[in-house]
Amino acid sequence: MSVQERKERERASRERLIVATARELAEQQGWDAVTTRRLAERIEYSQPVLYSHFRGKREIIGAVALEGATEMAAALRAATAAADGPRARVAALARAYLDFAEHNPAVYDALFQLDGGLPYAREDTPEPLKDAFAALLETLGDVAGDGVHPGVFTELFWASLHGIATLTRAGRLPREYAEQRVDLLVDRLPLR
Repeated sequence: MSVQERKERERASRERLIVATARELAEQQGWDAVTTRRLAERIEYSQPVLYSHFRGKREIIGAVALEGATEMAAALRAATAAADGPRARVAALARAYLDFAEHNPAVYDALFQLDGGLPYAREDTPEPLKDAFAALLETLGDVAGDGVHPGVFTELFWASLHGIATLTRAGRLPREYAEQRVDLLVDRLPLR
């Protein structure tokens, strides 16, 4: 192994450590607690080393979002693969999405609430974000209905799930009706 390969491996390892530490701190104390000073202290590197990887907190949020998008896509696909039939797949997708949002609030915020400097719904959208949407579209596109654009239908269903997730987390929707909300949403679809 060359010196250059070792340095690249070490750099990638430091970058993973920065992202993992930011994510852990955000999950424990919220994104306001994530500062370059605190990250530098936790990972035991200087702030200039942090800045050699990320220009600031915004880029760190973006890195957490990309990692989270990959995890969300995997969770959605795993949930739908285990379900039998259109209704069961859509219900499993909805539950997996809401579970991901509930159990990963800082990651969810990085994905959908905070500015991580990532382009969404554009040609230059990073692949992990496109793949997370594709994980939704794979199930929802099949049940959009005649004459309905599958992508637009997926956006609408996704927006419904996002609303449920954020309103529940904010205490605006009581948690005890979570399952009933999923059933109502899924039962309103033209599933065959």
